[in-house]
This record gives sequence, structure tokens and C-alpha cells, in this order.
Amino acid sequence: MAKHYSAADAIQQLLKTLKITITSLIIIAIMGLSLQISVAQPPASVLILPFEIFSEKDMSYLQTEVPAALKKSFEQAGARTISLDPLLEQEWKKPAKKIEEIKQLGLQTGADYVLWGSLTWIEQQFSLDLKLFEPQSATRPRTFSAEGRGIENLPSALDKLARDLSVIILKRQKILAVEVSGNNRIEADAIKRVLKTQPGDIYNLKTLSADLKAIYAMGYFDDVRIEAETRPEGKMVTFKIKEKPTLRSIRFSGLGWVFEKEDVEEVITAKRGSILNIKTIQNDIDRITELYKNKNFHNIKVDYKIYEGKDNQADLEFVLDEGEKFTIGKIQFEGNQAFSDKQLRKEMATAEKNIFSWITSAGDLKEDKLEQDVALLSSFYKNHGYMQVRVGEPLIKFEGNQIEITIKIDEGPQFKIGAVDMTGDLLLPKEELIATLKILKEEFYNRETLRNDVLKLTDLYSSEGYAYADVAPMVKEDLEKRIVDITFDIQKGKQVYFEEIIISGNTRTRDKVIRRELRVYEQELFSSQRLKRSIRNLNRLGFFEEVKVDTVKGSDADKMVLKIGVTEKPTGAFSVGAGYGNTENLFGVASISENNLFGRGQKLELKGKLGSKTQNVNLSFTEPYIYDIPLSGKIEFYNWQYSYDEYDKDSYGSGLTLSYPVFDYTRGSIGYIYDWANINNIQAEAPQSIKDLQGKNVKSSVTTKLRYDSRDHGFVPTSGSSHSISYEFAGLGGNIGFMKYIAETAWYFPLFWEFVLAPHVEGGYVNKTKDKELPDYEKFYMGGIDSLRGFERDDLAPKDSEGNSVGGDRYVQFNLDLLFPLLKSQGMFGTLFFDTGKVYGDREKIEIDPADLRQSAGLGIRWMSPLGPIRLEYGFILDREDSDHGPGAWEFSMASAF
Repeated sequence: MAKHYSAADAIQQLLKTLKITITSLIIIAIMGLSLQISVAQPPASVLILPFEIFSEKDMSYLQTEVPAALKKSFEQAGARTISLDPLLEQEWKKPAKKIEEIKQLGLQTGADYVLWGSLTWIEQQFSLDLKLFEPQSATRPRTFSAEGRGIENLPSALDKLARDLSVIILKRQKILAVEVSGNNRIEADAIKRVLKTQPGDIYNLKTLSADLKAIYAMGYFDDVRIEAETRPEGKMVTFKIKEKPTLRSIRFSGLGWVFEKEDVEEVITAKRGSILNIKTIQNDIDRITELYKNKNFHNIKVDYKIYEGKDNQADLEFVLDEGEKFTIGKIQFEGNQAFSDKQLRKEMATAEKNIFSWITSAGDLKEDKLEQDVALLSSFYKNHGYMQVRVGEPLIKFEGNQIEITIKIDEGPQFKIGAVDMTGDLLLPKEELIATLKILKEEFYNRETLRNDVLKLTDLYSSEGYAYADVAPMVKEDLEKRIVDITFDIQKGKQVYFEEIIISGNTRTRDKVIRRELRVYEQELFSSQRLKRSIRNLNRLGFFEEVKVDTVKGSDADKMVLKIGVTEKPTGAFSVGAGYGNTENLFGVASISENNLFGRGQKLELKGKLGSKTQNVNLSFTEPYIYDIPLSGKIEFYNWQYSYDEYDKDSYGSGLTLSYPVFDYTRGSIGYIYDWANINNIQAEAPQSIKDLQGKNVKSSVTTKLRYDSRDHGFVPTSGSSHSISYEFAGLGGNIGFMKYIAETAWYFPLFWEFVLAPHVEGGYVNKTKDKELPDYEKFYMGGIDSLRGFERDDLAPKDSEGNSVGGDRYVQFNLDLLFPLLKSQGMFGTLFFDTGKVYGDREKIEIDPADLRQSAGLGIRWMSPLGPIRLEYGFILDREDSDHGPGAWEFSMASAF
């Protein structure tokens, strides 16, 4: 049966291993100590005589360099070398003396050994011949030799000879071989790579001790022992090891609903098949603990068990006790007098637990956010005149499963705005510049307003080419009067010109497509406003994931190089969507498009719609810059099929539209459409006006339009406005002829608490031209998500003399939406709306009387979801009539891009 160990058992095992290791180290230390005692006598001394050099080339420099290299090796090994007197050394550079002379020299210098020799060099081949002699002994000199090729191999040959000589001189044993035993999984070569001890080295206990530590440091072994077998030729060294078990499996017990097994496995470093390492396990416990604490499970307890199996394998189990989740139950403040706890809590990203916590994570404690809250609170106070406020570090207290946060605040005095002045280089009269400042409208000092004024003045100067203008607000506090005097010191510097504009990162989009969106040009004055507009234009293209701007000084102080780096993104898209409305019921839409065709900025799109009443296909091509001027051209071909209650319409057509920017945020356009329509399947109860159109109908029309759009967002705007007016004239050919006028305006006003009030007004008028037809499908109908929500198409349609629903020749529409954030970070907003309007029939008098207009109201959700923008709204009919389809209806639309 397999044994299992708890954390306590593992600690005991670890202590046992440490005990064995310490014992081994003590043995080695004792061996080293005894060796030191035995060699406490002075080290052996060596006298090295100059070498003889035999070579065709002049290599006399080696006569002293070879002995110097041997001397260095001997001293590193622990021997002492003796140097000759310079005059005597010159004498011994002559041909070798007799052995008796060498013996006398050795005895005179007190050398234990005398070493001399020669180096013979023939072409690239060398031969080293050395002799070692003991002056006090009667034995003959020992001979050593080495051969090699090339000057680059001479040092290694000398090193080998030095090691062999050191064994004799220092009377040490040579290591014959280094072996590893006991290893099953870890290859011997992998272990030998960390060893300093190598065959041929002198047996050295200090080096062996370092090798022992190096093997333990690998982390794969429970025990390592060194055995040395003495032989006549030297020492056989063997490292006997015991490997740690291999992890056969890793499992978890105690996991609840907080994390799945896969979530915990992602944070640990221990893996199946890896070596069981207690240090790794302890680190993984810390990782698991941190994972839970990030979810506010601060009572988490993690232990482990090890189950020993066969073949040196083991199973690891992490044992978890999750405890209860801690949530922030209370955030309180001490020392705040000017603002209530509720007001201060609104300024913080950290929030107490509430009914929306399961969506918003309110109540979760994240220390990085709490640190940011200190800065947010400080800024809040300084924006209300409390310049000397001090916000202390939050105190966190855990009680039960609740977290209580206390923040101490020293508010200090509140300062009002005193005198405001300007000095330095003034582009305009001082009074005009001061009049532009918003800080004057503040009663109390506001750091944010002051910062915005500095940016405004900087932009003003940079728009005149002063790119390096320095606007420094000097703030002087009068503690006695509790006022702040502010002086703006402005140093404009030199006017700066764009010397060069460098564009990079556009691997697909052509340079001219980017440059034509810029509002700054080479050799022109710098302008921050025009530069910002240029970057905005590039972002609006939709071709780039990121647009980076960097400005560096040019060749002169008054020149600047503008670097624009872009990161391109895919511009081809396949999108699908769905919708539901009273006028169409359920429908689906799909499109495939390329918005940057061949990198030229052109757009090619094919889109279609399939609904319960309509089907259409549209193919279009847009060139945004004809002849490299901002003249946009669009050509399209379409097939529309409508199935109304009274008749069916099948039409084919094509159109051409040209547009050109006429003012800031404003474009004018003119378009031509040729439409061929076949009216068939007319019901018997259909109005006579529809029956008269049976068969072929041709429309040839021109439409002009002027549109202004300064909204900050297309789906949920928070500021700006949108206005348009259009005129269509049909009758250039065919049997259809009319004049149609449509105008609309929409405004977006930011209110308190991030609420946005959005009024929208729209109206239209159509009039038949002489001797032409005005078909019902060119008249006006209302109802649906973009007009009067909650109504069906026929609910608002005028009635003819027979009581049939027909289109009107005039309409008015008023919409009022109140937009507000629900989950802003997730892109979800709510809306409360009121709609009113009416479609007027022929000869019906227009009276904008609230009692005469149809009305609806409701609520809805707008969500910028990962799948695309979604609208879900319900409209209640406020003035329901018997002919209405019901009390109201849901309106839904969605678009999803892939």
C-alpha cells in the first residue's frame, strides 16, 4: 500500500535530509582540516631556470615567458617559486650546465626542486622537454614532455605539464576519474556539467565541497555523498546520489465555487512529471493563497499532502479551506468636516457591497485601487480649495467576513481665489488673455480648473507656432486671508516650423492616404490644434489600431520633426445582425466589406437584408478622395423587394453620390438615383392610388444634402450635435415625379451624474410634380425603433376616403431621450424616452398641437457589447386608440462584426 505524508511528515523528511547533508559536510570539513594540519609545513619551493629555444625564427621571447607561465601555475596550485638574481639569470640563459652545477645552484637557493628544459619549434610543430630535479636527493632528474601544433595550443600544453608536475611537487594525488551513481532520471552528464572536479585535476577537498553544494542546488536530489577510492595512480571519485520522487499526479481537495481546478492549475509551477521539490510546493501555496486573496477570501488556508508510490514516484495533494469571502461592509472617514462620508465615497473607485455587486464587483478589496483612491480624494479636496489637505493611508480592519476601511483626513483651511495676473510674453492684451480663464469663475481654488487653463493657454500659443511655450502658474497662499493669488508667467520661446513629417508602420496603407488626413504640413508653423485634429482624422479612418505621435527637434532650434507611427489592423469585415420592430417584425442583416481597398482608402461593400416583409441586396464602392482632393464619390447598385400588406414591390436601381467638406464637421453632397420598380400582387382592398401604379415605374432623381455632425460617439453620444437638411427632386425621366424635403436636428447635453439629455426633432414634406406620379412607397410612414417607438406602421398612417392606410405627404417627429450609465465600464447605458409626432395626409392642416400628436414613452438599454451595439427598448402608447395594434411593443436591434 502506498504511503502518504502530510506537510508535517514532509518537514520531518526535509530535516532528515538536512541532517544527512550536514553530516556529509562535517566529514568533508574534518577531512579538509586534517589535510590542512598535515600540510601545515611550508609549501614546496621550485626554482625554474630559463629555457633553451630551438627555432628557425626569432622566438627568444619564449625563453622567459615559458618559465613565467609555469611559475604562475605552480603558485596557483600552492607551491612557492624562487627567482634568480637578474645577473645570475642572464648567466643561466646560456647553454645548459652540468647536473652538478644545477645541484649546487639548488642547494644554494634552498629550492626543493629545480626545473629546466627546452622548446623546439620546427615550422608549426613544437616540442616541450622538461626535467625536474631534487637537489637533496641522489636520484636522477625526471623527464616530462609534450608536443603540439600551432602557437595557440602552446598554453594548454604548458598547463597540462604544470598539473602533472604539481602532483609530484606538492605530493598530492591525481584524480583518475569522476563517476556518478544512483541516478535514474537525471543523466550523469547533466550532473557532471555542474562539477568543477575533473579527471586529471589534483585531488582537492575544497573543490569537492563546492561540487557537493552545486549538486544539491540543482534541486533534484534528497541525498548526495562523495566516495574516493585510493589507487597507486591516484583517486577514483564517485558521487553517490539519491533522487527526489517524480510527481505522478497533482490534485486539489476543498475547491468550492470560487475557482475551477483549471484556474488554480494555471498559477502553480509544480507540474506532472516534474521533480518533487518542497520549496516549489511552498511557493505554490503562496500563489494559491494570493489568488484567493485577490478575490477577497482572506481566510484561505492551504496545506499539502504527499503520497509516496512505487518507482520513486509520488502524488501531491493541495488541501484547501477556502473560508468565507470578505467584502467591504463599511468605508468611513475621520476628520472630514466639509464633505460627508457619502460625498467622499462617490469619489472613490473602491465601493461598499451593494445589490449590484455580482455585476460591478463592488465590495471587493483591491489594494492598488485603494492606493489610487487616496490620490483621488486628495485631488477632490484640492479642487474645492483645500490646498493643504492631507489624506492618510487607509486602515483596513477584518471582522467576521466584513472589511472595514477607515481613512483619516486633515482638511486644512479652504482658500478662495484672490488676484489673477499675467506676466511674460503676451500675445494678446493682458485683459483679453485673463478673460479666457475659467479659474476666475471659481469661488474657491480649483487645481483641475487651473490645470485646464494652463493647457488652454499653451494651446493658444502653440496654435501660433510657439511649440515650446512655457506657461507656469505661480500660486501664492495668504493663510491669514485664506486667499490664493495666481500669476501666469508665460515664456513663448521661438516660433517652430515642421521641418519634416515622417510616417512609419504603414505596411499596407499608402502614405498619401495618411498625409491627406493631416492638417499640418512641412515647412509650416507648428499648431497643436491642427495636430490634434490630424490625429483625430487618422483615428476616424478605422484603419489603425494605434496612432502614435512623437515630436523631436529638427536641424535648428526653430525646426521640428514630426514622427507619426501607425499600427495597422484588418480592415475587411464580415458582419451579421438582427432586429425586431413593429414595421418589419423579425429581420436579419449581413454584409461583407473592405474599408481600405488595396491600401488606397477606398471602400467596397456588399450587404443584404432578409426580413418578414423586405429583402434587399446592395453593392457599393466609395472613393473618399477623387483626384486627391476631399471629394468623395460613391456608386451603388441594388435590388429591393418589399412585401406590403396591399402590394409587392420589386425594384432595381443604381446611384452616384458626391460629397465635399464645406465647413468644420460639415459635408455637402449631391446624388443621383435611377430606380426601376415593378408593382404587382395588389390586393383588392388596396387604395386606388396603389392600383394605378401596377406594372413598371421609373424614378430618376437628384438629392442634395447638407450634414453637420460633431458628436463624440455614434452610439451613445455625451456631447455635440447632429443636423441635416436634404432636398430630393424626382422627374428627370420616367413616370415618377416629386419634390421631397427632410430636416432633422439632434442635440446632446451633459447633465449631472453623467446623465445626458438628447432632444431630437425631425420633419418632412413631399409634393407631386405636374404630370407625374407620387407613389405610396415614396410617402412618409412612422413607427419603429428610429421614430415613434411602440407604434406599428399602420397605427400612425393617414386614412383615405375608404379607410385604407396610406402614406402621408408631411410628418413631424419629436424624441426626447435621457441617457445614463448603468455599467459604464461594460459599455451599458439606460434610456428613458418620450416620443411624439404625426404623419399628415393630403390636404390635412398641420397643427403642432400636443393634443393632436400621437405619443409614446418607455425605457430601454443600449449596450456596446463584445458582439456589437445592441438596443432593446419598450414603448408604451400613451394615447391609445381602438385602431392601434396594442398598448405598446418591444423594439430590438443588434449588429455583430466578425
